Amino acid sequence: MISPSTPAGSRFGAAVLATLVLGGCTRDHEGQGGDPSGPPPAASRSEAGPTASTEPPAGCPASGVRIRSTGGDAAMGLRALGLELVNCGESPYQLNGYPVLHVFDEEREPVMLRVVNGAKEITSGFDQPARPVTLLAGERATAVVLWRNLVTDSTVVATNGEFLTVAPAAGQPEQEVDPDGPIDLGNTGRIGVSAWKKATT
Repeated sequence: MISPSTPAGSRFGAAVLATLVLGGCTRDHEGQGGDPSGPPPAASRSEAGPTASTEPPAGCPASGVRIRSTGGDAAMGLRALGLELVNCGESPYQLNGYPVLHVFDEEREPVMLRVVNGAKEITSGFDQPARPVTLLAGERATAVVLWRNLVTDSTVVATNGEFLTVAPAAGQPEQEVDPDGPIDLGNTGRIGVSAWKKATT
């Protein structure tokens, strides 16, 4: 559970951030954050992805990949949520870039915000760019979602997201992901995401 009261040095940088390298190409991603085409889809509603050439095994989405969160962490207002993408299909799956995020409030209405590819506007020290990733059957890729619970203007209402969807790339099927607590953006109006990186065993 992401909590502002978690001590700064307790878990931050451990399981989530220490093993994941954030992408450094910071840029806005149009269409993310507040303008999805419909309500958050469930994982079972995913459609066929670009690299799945055979029928995926039973229980695997039609896209051939499954996306989930690996838990959240917090330190001094900085939030981090790990993402994991597993190739549960039978064909290689190609990634090259950043996850596509959409955030929704408790009524499942889109939250209007800016999704920043990389973390330069969120925190420092994470500058590695996106690189091509090929996942064989059973292999995984990871990424990190970052934001700050920061209020800089008392006249602006703080924003809280309750639901999160993630797609492997623009134009690919979204899957609903457990955000492990509220996405408490304060009034920053932005959220960052690292590039996909192949997970090591």
